[in-house]
Amino acid sequence: MKYLLDANTYIEAKNFYYGMDICPAYWQWLDWQFELGTVASVDMIGRELRDGDDELAQWARQRPAHFVANDDEATQQIFQQILSDVMAGDYNARERDNFLAKADPWIIAKSKAIGATLITHESLLPVTSRKIRIPNICQNIEVPWMNTFQFLRQLNARFALESR
Repeated sequence: MKYLLDANTYIEAKNFYYGMDICPAYWQWLDWQFELGTVASVDMIGRELRDGDDELAQWARQRPAHFVANDDEATQQIFQQILSDVMAGDYNARERDNFLAKADPWIIAKSKAIGATLITHESLLPVTSRKIRIPNICQNIEVPWMNTFQFLRQLNARFALESR
């Protein structure tokens, strides 16, 4: 896999610009990219998505293979590094605990372990911020990241209607 997708990329796509009812081509393209081995996400994000009660939850339930295990030794070791760095950082305690309880540190660790670029809609925060965001942790441990639109352009995605 070259790219791992954060939960917010699925959720925002479904809720806004690539609604499953108005842009099924986006979701078909994702399936195609999964089949090519280009794109995936981690199991913890799959669980988050499947826990919902909407069309995205149903979509995720039908695609368990799209969500890879994050319990391998390399990912575990990198997670420990992230955990240590976050615990030593000057972060808001609630932010820190919320970050560590979710899939975010795991998708970062898995991205590092397999050399993937992490796709997220989170933005880089100033170094002085006491909040934790995926891009900041990615930057700290040298994991490349980008947003969905940069990702789509990098892969030359096209969702075009046929000419009449």
